[in-house]
Amino acid sequence: MVMLFGLTSAHVVFMDLMNQIFRPYLNKFVVVFIDDILVYSNTYLEQEQHLREILQTLREHQLYAKLSKCEFWLKEVTFLGHVISVEGIFIDPRKDEVVLKSERPTNVTEIHSFLGLASYYRRFIEGFSTIATRLTRKETKWE
Repeated sequence: MVMLFGLTSAHVVFMDLMNQIFRPYLNKFVVVFIDDILVYSNTYLEQEQHLREILQTLREHQLYAKLSKCEFWLKEVTFLGHVISVEGIFIDPRKDEVVLKSERPTNVTEIHSFLGLASYYRRFIEGFSTIATRLTRKETKWE
């Protein structure tokens, strides 16, 4: 199936459709981002059942997953800039490099820009909002 030609917000419409059809499963064992579907489980048996439910839901809505783009039974997956595994959720090392190699900010505008980049990983930085607030105060002198 294809989107209407000229639909400028096709990704928004598709994302809304995916959220609607997977609503009963979202944040229970499914995460959806546009056309990426991440199915997670605690056991192989649960995983098999969850996959059946998701694939059946797609079929019921006449949506299909291309087998060559699917990966099953992964122990670790990179998804939206994070590495997700049994050990937990971590920053994707490739994304980490972008932050580490960015130029040092020299003024408040550049600080805001850098904080925008770094804020994606705020959950991994203890006291991020305190640091950000301190750096962006006008009366604060920083180096």
